[in-house]
Amino acid sequence: MDCLEGKYNINAASKMLGIQPGTLRAWERRYQIIEPIRNESGYRLYTDEHIKILKWIIKKINQGFTTSQAVSLLANNQLFSDAFNTKEENEITSMSVELLDSLLNFNEYKAQEIINSLFSLFTIEKVMLDIFVPLLEKIGDLWESRKITSAHEHFASSIIRSKIVTVFYNSPQNHYFPKVVAVCSPGEWHDIGLLMFSLVLRRKGFDVVYLGSGMAEEDLNKTLENIHPDFLFISCTMKENLTNVLSLVTSITLNFKNLKIGIGGYAVNSMKQSDKEQFSAFIVGQNRADWEKWLLNRSG
Repeated sequence: MDCLEGKYNINAASKMLGIQPGTLRAWERRYQIIEPIRNESGYRLYTDEHIKILKWIIKKINQGFTTSQAVSLLANNQLFSDAFNTKEENEITSMSVELLDSLLNFNEYKAQEIINSLFSLFTIEKVMLDIFVPLLEKIGDLWESRKITSAHEHFASSIIRSKIVTVFYNSPQNHYFPKVVAVCSPGEWHDIGLLMFSLVLRRKGFDVVYLGSGMAEEDLNKTLENIHPDFLFISCTMKENLTNVLSLVTSITLNFKNLKIGIGGYAVNSMKQSDKEQFSAFIVGQNRADWEKWLLNRSG
């Protein structure tokens, strides 16, 4: 019998492993270590590979690791990581294709159903950064190459944006953590990238005031005087706005001496080398690793 064929029900698996069925269910929900096969009646069936993985986790716990630490070790263990990563990547690819198809067919019900499934399977950060970002880039490429209409682009973007907004405002704030103002540069109207970045900050505990797009420069200055934030993040996606953004950063730096300013967005990638060197301290980067490094260097 193939080691990938489900053959142990939850009671049999719990006896083999020496743990309670409730613990197995809890690990499945909380850590997503494995995904048991379901039979026609909906009951869990564990494979030999599942048992092997769970025994490894239990061994680490018995060695003194917490369950979460053991799971982290599992993700970095070469014995298992390739299989896990391949399965997860395949699932993400399949669901992303299905989501894109539903969005381009204006099927809101199906799109929302898939999005809800994604959030039930993966972490918020995983969905936002590894699924939504590539999906939006794909939609943008299709629109620029005129393979889809502006109606398709607007519909798809609005569905995804609405989900990000919901998650953002449902995420807890900590008023004892540094206060952040996040805003698009004057003249900008595309704010999804900034919204995702703001969500990551809020999930890290920052007290984020999200201003989005359409903010006039004079209003921004008044807002900074009123809020007294620790950080200001400005997004710029349009190349023609770069000069104004850099001028704005210079002006704000002079007026708010202790304010830590970061700039990001698609247009920042196209900055002249001389500007990149001059404003290197302000450039946040284009991915989460860059963001983490930038924040770490300016915290404390």
